[in-house]
Amino acid sequence: MEVFDLAIIGAGPAGLSASVYASRYGISNVVIGGISGGLTTQTHEIGNWLGTEKISGFDFAQKAEAHAKSYNKAEIINTLIDEINEKDNNYVLSLSNGKKIQAKTILLAMGTKHRHLGVPGEKEFAGKGVSYCATCDGFFYRGKTVAVVGGNDSAAGAAVYLGDIAEKVYLIYRGEKLRCETFWGEAISKNPKIESVFMTNIKEIKGEQKVEELILDSPYKWL
Repeated sequence: MEVFDLAIIGAGPAGLSASVYASRYGISNVVIGGISGGLTTQTHEIGNWLGTEKISGFDFAQKAEAHAKSYNKAEIINTLIDEINEKDNNYVLSLSNGKKIQAKTILLAMGTKHRHLGVPGEKEFAGKGVSYCATCDGFFYRGKTVAVVGGNDSAAGAAVYLGDIAEKVYLIYRGEKLRCETFWGEAISKNPKIESVFMTNIKEIKGEQKVEELILDSPYKWL
């Protein structure tokens, strides 16, 4: 069984950055995660990465993975971990692909995950109008009316992206104003197809075979 100095759990930007640092210090390491780049692969545009004016999340993830792989001290395994046990002062990691590896140290860099509304209809219509990735599923909403929930950079960026392909975009946020970067706020204000709906929550997602209606608490009764 192969033994690494360091096992990094999580293949997002944090995990891949840790791999680069470890490799440069001569520490053998393995990065384990479902997708190299993590949720950044679903980001429409990254504009605050120093040295790169603008890059898509997918391209950024590919460059980050290539950077980590450029050192012969690193290995990247795109799978999940089923179990971790201790053995002879090391850790034994049982992977979902059936492989087992040992590591002297484990670094947790598991990043973030999509937030859910927890409202009726959300689970039922997942993949049937409810999506958590605008860049992944935006093609299906071309020329249609869509709603984006949230007021941070992710939500604002998704609204801007969808504003280029959808007929109408409602940006629904429970707060009084958006919490995103000024860059995104200005892009939203310049697009007449994007309408911000503040101080509003989604109460229910309704439809027959797919999403057809959103029930809101205020100020709209439906969209």
